[in-house]
This record gives sequence, structure tokens and C-alpha cells, in this order.
Amino acid sequence: MEAQRQTDDSDRPGIRVVSYNLREHTANSELAALAEESDADVLCVQECDSDDLAETVGALSLAASTKANRLGLAIYKRDDRFDVKDFTIHSLRKSIHDRVLAPAHERLIAMHLEDRAAEAEVIVASFHASPLTATNSLRRKQIEAAHQFVRDLSSSAPAIMVGDFNYPWFQTNLRKKIEEHGFALSLSDQPTYLRYRKFTGHFDFATSVGLDIQGVETLPAGVSDHRPILVRARYEPGAERVSPVHGAA
Repeated sequence: MEAQRQTDDSDRPGIRVVSYNLREHTANSELAALAEESDADVLCVQECDSDDLAETVGALSLAASTKANRLGLAIYKRDDRFDVKDFTIHSLRKSIHDRVLAPAHERLIAMHLEDRAAEAEVIVASFHASPLTATNSLRRKQIEAAHQFVRDLSSSAPAIMVGDFNYPWFQTNLRKKIEEHGFALSLSDQPTYLRYRKFTGHFDFATSVGLDIQGVETLPAGVSDHRPILVRARYEPGAERVSPVHGAA
């Protein structure tokens, strides 16, 4: 029975999503190598300069980016696998830090994709919460609003939101709140923040619904103070669908 379950699981289509905070765009030059070495299907970035993003990194192409931010967000995806059905960009509740320094008006990109390889639809979102100068309560409200915006794109498609949640402590309460939204919280195998030796934790992680998270791997450090993460997920049974033929009446 166990062998059969493992066989069935291996036959289910998977998706590989990478998230990386570029530390004010300083790690931008690493994206092509990161996309290739991680074999990413989708790459979500935070703290990027939208005017200086490459149109392609490795086998991925730029699907969308914020335009109003000093520290922006972007999503790259495989053109040979995904078609963009829709995407939305959103502002979230502002902290005092946001109002004074204005690093990011828009803190979420949510993208509704048609996955031709899996014959499924999926929503992938890049998210960046307010920094630690804000309260955990405010960040929880940002996460809840982001999940609602994700669900506004589709109430039924599997979804994954990755990024810099700036929530390294008291995650038991966070997990409870996220589960109340109908999502699951997945942390990586190692801490993701590196700037201070005594100040570390899981800042970058994933929330999801309708996906079986196989693992979240913390990837080797680059020039950013955040390490990238790789989320390996499979569609849950029943998520697959037959894609319509493009151009059909």
C-alpha cells in the first residue's frame, strides 16, 4: 500500500517556485544562475528595481512587476509551460515605516496561470510584508488581505504565495491565523536571514492551498542578506483539469 501511494505521488504533476529578496536590487545579477541551478518553474522576487530587470533569466521570462515601488516585486515564469490568465498588483495596509520612507506602495503580485504541463490552473503570488519596525498584528492583517486578493483571482484554483513575510518569531499564532484563512504555512529547512549572526530566523516562506508541499529548501547565500528558498509542490488530486483549446469557439 505504501509503495502504491509513493508511485501515485510521483506521478502527480509538480511545480518548483523560488523566492528571493534581492536586498535593494543588489542580488539582481544572480537571478539567471539561480533560475538555472534551481530548475525553477516560477521565480518570485522582492526588493527589485523594476526598471532594471532582465526580460529573461535562464529559461524564465518576466511576466509582471510593480511600477510604483522604490523596492518592487516581480514574477518570472516558464513560457513553454505557463500562460497568464490574469494578474493583479495590490497595496496593503501601511506601517509607519511605509508612510515615512515609502519603500513599497505595492506589496503583492498575484498571478493566475494556466499550467499546460499539468493541465491545471494555479495562482502564484510574490509578497513582501512590512519590516520588523511594524507590529506582528499589522503583518497578519497584510497576510490575510493578500490571501483574499489571491482568492479573488480564483476561489478554487490551487495557490501558493511566497516572499519575505518579516515574521521570524511567534509563528505558532501566525500558523493558526493562516489556517483560519484556509491556507497552510510552510517554513524552509534552514533560517533565511543572514545579516546579523545573532539575529536570524525564517523570514522567507510559503503559504498555500490546494497544493501538497513536498519541501521548502533554503538555497545557498548570495550577496543579499536573505537566502533564496525553493518550494517543491504537487497538485493535490482533483486539481488537474483539461485545458481548453486556445482559439476554440
